[in-house]
Amino acid sequence: MTLSSAQNPFNLKKDHDALMVKDVAVSADFYQEIFGLKEIPNGGLGDHIRWFELSNKVQIHLIESEEAPEKNKGFHLALSTDDLGAFMEFLESRNIHFENWPGEKGTTNTRPDGIKQIYLQDPDGYWIEVNNNRL
Repeated sequence: MTLSSAQNPFNLKKDHDALMVKDVAVSADFYQEIFGLKEIPNGGLGDHIRWFELSNKVQIHLIESEEAPEKNKGFHLALSTDDLGAFMEFLESRNIHFENWPGEKGTTNTRPDGIKQIYLQDPDGYWIEVNNNRL
């Protein structure tokens, strides 16, 4: 058996995504208030780094930095929900702009595999896809 022919021979799983943010407090508030993520200890890394956890234990690490990476919709974080409609209503109640992949405001698009999706941006301009995929 070669690694190229094996299916994930090391049982790799997603651990976390790290995002460089301008103001970690503002971004932390967004991820807590909009996505309801639970903040977890950051391993003693200091106040400029905050960690959050999704329901499947995958983490999002926010790192305060002066660097400003380029943002585009093709490079995005993707989350799934069992109730995309209710999430869209919640975003509308908070006056948070969301759009579909082509950029049409307040609506979804459907991928070729039948999954509906929307996109929104966090305070630093990172694109976040939210879809109704059942993982």
